[in-house]
Amino acid sequence: MKRILLFVATNVAVLLVLSVALQLLGVERLLDQEGVNLDLRALLIYSAVIGMGGSFISLAMSKWSAKHMTGAHVIAQPSNEAEAWLVNTVSRLAQQAGIAMPEVAIYDSPDMNAFATGMRRNNALVAVSTGLFHGMRREEVEAVLGHEISHVSNGDMVTLGLIQGVVNTFVIFLSRVIGFVVDRVVFKVERGHGPAFWITSIIAQVVLGILASMIVMWFSRWREFRADAGGAALAGRDKMIAALQRLQAGARQAELPDQLAAFGISGHVAHGFRRLFLSHPPLEERIQALREARG
Repeated sequence: MKRILLFVATNVAVLLVLSVALQLLGVERLLDQEGVNLDLRALLIYSAVIGMGGSFISLAMSKWSAKHMTGAHVIAQPSNEAEAWLVNTVSRLAQQAGIAMPEVAIYDSPDMNAFATGMRRNNALVAVSTGLFHGMRREEVEAVLGHEISHVSNGDMVTLGLIQGVVNTFVIFLSRVIGFVVDRVVFKVERGHGPAFWITSIIAQVVLGILASMIVMWFSRWREFRADAGGAALAGRDKMIAALQRLQAGARQAELPDQLAAFGISGHVAHGFRRLFLSHPPLEERIQALREARG
């Protein structure tokens, strides 16, 4: 469930690096029309190249960044019976879902958590935390693995990359327009770009990026329901419900509401504006959706 945080953090970092680098190289000066007006067509093309490029660079880096940011250990050769069971279960579920065997990893964390990532459905990574692996019964772990395999088979990371790329495009485009307006209207710069353009553009890019993340989070919440249904189909509905209930109990015991809310695994319901930034629906809603689907 760290997948979204890792992807968004990498995406923001890549976009900022690309934007600053192109500003320093003077590429954005090409967006001027004779140094007076903004060439909106050129700006849109520039924004699409950087926005889509930044998103897919982030996606291409997703496995590498996930391994390094979580310290995940890939199981190349199982060292004990538990690891052998984990690898064999992932292999069986992947075969059921019709995808190639993903890399399987464990990372050290007391939180009950798991994620799957990768640029292609046949070259993915599935990782589970030690807290989840040792804190759940095996049938519950199997359901969580089915949930993550469903993310891979559904191509959720690629779709997320496309959505993030479109969002990036408009964030970059609008931030430059805002920077241009501030430069001309507030600071009365008549030709070229003054310092206010660069500073305002970067600030607007960050602010708009945060607001635009609501779109990405909406997609993330929607695909969690679909992955739950996929996990239920692969491992069994009762096992999937039991796994979510186990996560719900663990979240209530953790007494870390802010951190858990940020990862979207808490059973607590967020209200109003805050709910728009949840990457995962509340656990009780996911459990209820599975129970209703039973009929």
